[in-house]
Amino acid sequence: MAWNEPGNNGKDNDPWRSGGGRNDGPPDLDEVFRNLSKKFGGLFGSGKGSNSNMNSGGSAALVLILLVAALVWAFSGFYTIKESERGVVLRFGQYHTEVTPGIHWKPTFIDSVIPVDVTSVRSLRTDGFMLTQDQNLVRVTFEIQYRVFDARSYKFSVVDADTSLREATDAALRYVVGHSLMDDVLTKGREVIRQNTRTELESIIKPYNLGLELVDVNFRDARPPEEVKEAFDDAIAAQEDEQRFIREAEAYAREIEPRARGQVNRMMQEAEAYKQQITLKAQGEVARFDKLLPEYLAAPQVTRDRMYLETMEQVYGNTSKVLVDVKNGNNIMYLPLDKMINPAEPKGAVSNPVLPDNRVTPLDNRSVPAGRSDSGRGDNSRTGRG
Repeated sequence: MAWNEPGNNGKDNDPWRSGGGRNDGPPDLDEVFRNLSKKFGGLFGSGKGSNSNMNSGGSAALVLILLVAALVWAFSGFYTIKESERGVVLRFGQYHTEVTPGIHWKPTFIDSVIPVDVTSVRSLRTDGFMLTQDQNLVRVTFEIQYRVFDARSYKFSVVDADTSLREATDAALRYVVGHSLMDDVLTKGREVIRQNTRTELESIIKPYNLGLELVDVNFRDARPPEEVKEAFDDAIAAQEDEQRFIREAEAYAREIEPRARGQVNRMMQEAEAYKQQITLKAQGEVARFDKLLPEYLAAPQVTRDRMYLETMEQVYGNTSKVLVDVKNGNNIMYLPLDKMINPAEPKGAVSNPVLPDNRVTPLDNRSVPAGRSDSGRGDNSRTGRG
């Protein structure tokens, strides 16, 4: 029979009515929620008077909930450590182990993981006014670069390793600057201060075992207070000029020294050559004298005359004008040798000497000076040379 067939006006067969066709009306939403609350209450033992069907349904729901919770708990334990990191594993808040990069699993609510970057280089800068050894005030800016090499020490040796390193850097820098002069801090002593600060800083942080490693230490800036900055700028400029002049002088010395050494070597070589020349010449004169002595002993007169003529020939050959005193007279004979040996004249042509009284005297023998007779030369040779 269809639900809409006649019979109590079709109300008895309405499928939307509960109670087997009773005139109860549709179920109320409040009743539905009430029934659900009773079922969940029965699962936890609070549903008094519930039947066995409700107990079996509650057990199945409990198992399902526990299974879902277990799956969520298991999947929530997977985590990833990056290539540049190390994972510090804590079990119930206490250090347990350290894991390498990759995918790992941990029991949630039991273990916790703290990733620590151990590859990146970190920077830390400190600056401030500091007092130098000579009681001057200077503002110094210092920067250090460091990295983590021990993740456990970095996290648990001190409360905050980065803050501890900053305070240690400030202490080391103030100590080194306090034992340095202001001129060294501002100008030429920066490298020494940088090295001393690094050494002092390493000695300070070593007992604390911070798990940090210093990569580099840089002296960024050092300047006096603004009130005296102009005066110090002038002083620094003067020191820079001094260094520039020193470098220029050193360059000039490097340029001049090789040249002077070359001149010294050349002069020594010339002196040695002159020494050898004079020595050889003297040895030649001695050899010539040794050969001439037997001839002189054999014919003294002839040898003296020949030596005289050769000497006069050398003397006259080195001058172009000769003045000859005339014997028993005041007239001086002038020999124009420069015209006599003029290349423009025919070869062999010799000009006649002109005397002061307009007399022309031919030169019969160029080797014998005019106005000097053989007998006179002989007499002079005998009287002058013995």
